[in-house]
Amino acid sequence: MPELPEVTYYKKYVDATSLHKKIQMVGMSTAEILQAPKKEFEDRLVGTELVQAQRHGKYLFIKTSDDGFLVFHFGMTGKFDFSHEDDPPKHTRFYLTFEDSSKLFFICPRKLGKIYLAQEMEDFLEEHSVGKDALEIDKSEFRELLDKKRGSIKGALTNQSLIAGIGNMYADEILFQTKIHPKTAVSDLSEKELDKIFNKMEEVLETLIESKEKEDGLPDTYLTGNREEGSDCPVCKGKIKMIKVSGRSTYFCPSCQKEK
Repeated sequence: MPELPEVTYYKKYVDATSLHKKIQMVGMSTAEILQAPKKEFEDRLVGTELVQAQRHGKYLFIKTSDDGFLVFHFGMTGKFDFSHEDDPPKHTRFYLTFEDSSKLFFICPRKLGKIYLAQEMEDFLEEHSVGKDALEIDKSEFRELLDKKRGSIKGALTNQSLIAGIGNMYADEILFQTKIHPKTAVSDLSEKELDKIFNKMEEVLETLIESKEKEDGLPDTYLTGNREEGSDCPVCKGKIKMIKVSGRSTYFCPSCQKEK
């Protein structure tokens, strides 16, 4: 599933390809992912321009010249493709045609993405119970958000109403880098451990963003490339294990991440 680093990349992709072009047509192959009637998308978008893209958590908000927003949630498999080709790529669910005949396609094979129209970004985030963005909170806010929370640290990191932007894969990476077991109860974590998680959260997300921008591989000490049951741990050469935590498939190294 696209998480904060991927959506950051999509924001920059839109910035580089699709801003300040007048929308001539709105096309869609399925209404399943639209969170408003097709006609409303057409009425609101045709004749306007995309003027600014902004990410919050896993959502991408694209401001239009009428001061509204086109909002994308990428689901499990959503992504963009910009092209001058007439034929939409396979699994295109929605696209914008601009006056210069270029097109921005939203491709979503599993149809789990969602596209919204919104008037105010803050109202949308509140309505959908989206928490603070993972890269826009400070250490004291992080501590406060987790204060008196029940359940596992893995569940807390992936709770989008608490901290927005971290999904299953990168929560595993953050906890692997801190050597904290994913089932550890938030209430059992010391302030020092919470601070360590916060610092690694920022570091991991920034590293992932940079790796996508530069198309570099991740550091050899990262779990993400070895996230498979029985794979070698990239640090201690133990074996990666998969368990369920908060209903999610969770990968960790039992040797590096001792259970309390």
